[in-house]
Amino acid sequence: MSHSVPEAHDRDLISAREGDNAAFTRLVAPLRHELHAHCYRMLGSSHDAEDALQDALLRAWRGLPRFEGRSSLRSWVYTVATRTCLDTVASRGKRALPMDLGPSSDHAVLGDQPLTDIAWLTPFAPDPHADYEQRETIELAFVAALQHLPGNQRAALLLFEVLGFPASDIAQMMDTSTASVNSALQRARRIVADKVPAATQQQTLRELGDAQLRKVVAEYSAALQDGDADALVALLTEDVTWSMSPLAHWYRGIDAVTDFAVKVPLTGCGGWRRVPVDANGQPAAASYLWDEVVGTYLPWAIDVLTLRGNKIAAVTSFIGREHFELFGLADSVSR
Repeated sequence: MSHSVPEAHDRDLISAREGDNAAFTRLVAPLRHELHAHCYRMLGSSHDAEDALQDALLRAWRGLPRFEGRSSLRSWVYTVATRTCLDTVASRGKRALPMDLGPSSDHAVLGDQPLTDIAWLTPFAPDPHADYEQRETIELAFVAALQHLPGNQRAALLLFEVLGFPASDIAQMMDTSTASVNSALQRARRIVADKVPAATQQQTLRELGDAQLRKVVAEYSAALQDGDADALVALLTEDVTWSMSPLAHWYRGIDAVTDFAVKVPLTGCGGWRRVPVDANGQPAAASYLWDEVVGTYLPWAIDVLTLRGNKIAAVTSFIGREHFELFGLADSVSR
């Protein structure tokens, strides 16, 4: 019995190399979720990550007859996926959040127009079975920090720190020298360390506990649905930030965020409904806005919450119904 899984794997590998697509699908099935997350970390976009994953699997399928078995199949598939992502990085550049574009605004900017020429960072729906370490590496702060790295540094850091490949293997995967990989790792670590908080959201959420976490999310949703500014302010840290891509303006500090909230989210015409979700391993709320024409609540934005203790230190909103599809959310909510 102990040899059944390796034997099945070997049989599938032989069959796949002979052109059996079903065998290849079985081979890569256990890797799909982690490969998708890897592509997301590399690209900062769920849609780009899905496209890159599909492209990488197609490349792997076509190139499988050339796979000589000198490395593990997992290592080989990650090589293909990483190189596919590097091609995308080279052609599309990095993904941004509003705070990457300029300083914060000290009061609400009404009529802020979406910037459609910016490649925006997007949220990610994690594998519900992902472990603690995997969820840490899809948190918004980490993925946003990665976007400030050149592609080769991004890949080296992820392959080494997240996926555990040795530098010598990474050098082969990226067709470079071990010395170049180590140099890229040093530079990448410095940049990421400057941009990522010492405490991860997973550490904060573990300390907070599930019951308290649900309470914070429920109170946030209730404050916005009820238009209760005082209740919302009570949940926020003094240095809280709020951004809403694809809108360029963003807000820092309790006064600016309160001014924005009172004039925009708290006064949504007809009101809001919010559904709790898990985005990037962080608590989030899917916001539906009332539409008088169709007489129902329609998808508006995914609000990802970053917590510090039991307070909200950042609200990162991603406007667009296309994000709702990622989380398998309904396309409308009734009263």
